[in-house]
Amino acid sequence: MFDEELLTTVIRLVLALVAGGIIGLERTFNGRPAGFRTHSLVCLASSLLMLLTVFQWELLKGVPMDTIRVDPTRMAQGIMTGIGFLGAGVIMKERHTVRGLTTAASIWITAALGILIGMGFYWAAAWATLLSLGILSTFRILEDRVPQLHTGALAIMILRKSNINEQDVLDIVKYFNIKYSNRSYFVQDEGKAIRYEMTIQTRDTDDFRKLAETVSQIEEVLEFSVSPLSKE
Repeated sequence: MFDEELLTTVIRLVLALVAGGIIGLERTFNGRPAGFRTHSLVCLASSLLMLLTVFQWELLKGVPMDTIRVDPTRMAQGIMTGIGFLGAGVIMKERHTVRGLTTAASIWITAALGILIGMGFYWAAAWATLLSLGILSTFRILEDRVPQLHTGALAIMILRKSNINEQDVLDIVKYFNIKYSNRSYFVQDEGKAIRYEMTIQTRDTDDFRKLAETVSQIEEVLEFSVSPLSKE
């Protein structure tokens, strides 16, 4: 009996390591904060904890039967709750956008894979692993081909006594069919300059370059930045 338990334990832990490693490799390849080691450990830990519920009868020999409650779903709920905190750690707000949501979701599905493998649902775990890998890799290609708005951040600092005002800046932005929102204003250089900041969106990323070239030719502009915001 011991040999069967040992074999089952080893097989499930190794499969959990493989499943988590596959998801983690895709994240590592794309330079995400949580990569191969993180996903491998998450899947392995989830599987290990579920094995505890599978073999609890063997681990608690001699304990009265009426004092033990077999409910693997409670362990699964605890695992997923704990993983939520880990996933939140990779979500970062970067200026006008939020990064890390996909990585957090991949950590969550990796924990679910570990739970499935720990309970012995091999086929479900195998299909879930393949589907997850497909979502992370193949869907990335589809996203790049689907027309979408590209978001960026525009910041321009101009002397307060210059002939250029906010409306002039907005006219330049609209000239390139760029949408703007979330406008902010800052007085700088002891009140001698004013800084305009806004979120800009366009369907053609080349519009950002055209906007930057146009703004750079305006003498009244002290400094500026056009920063395309990367997506995960």
